[in-house]
Amino acid sequence: MSSTLKNQVIEALRTVFDPEIPVNIYDLGLVYEVTVDEDACASILMTLTSPMCPVAESLPPEVEIKVKQLEGISSANVEIT
Repeated sequence: MSSTLKNQVIEALRTVFDPEIPVNIYDLGLVYEVTVDEDACASILMTLTSPMCPVAESLPPEVEIKVKQLEGISSANVEIT
């Protein structure tokens, strides 16, 4: 089950775009790790394009909201590194 959910999370991440570069955050390489545990909690480890990224405050919550909206996901945690 978690493999299917993980793939759904990745597809959701591909709908989130970095505003400075017209490429989604997953294909851009900003997402380092995606895991979904047995409780259907998704964890996303990601970075930003730069330390002074203008969407540093809004991008992580956008990612969290998109992932939480997926059917079967109980919660989402986004960690910036």
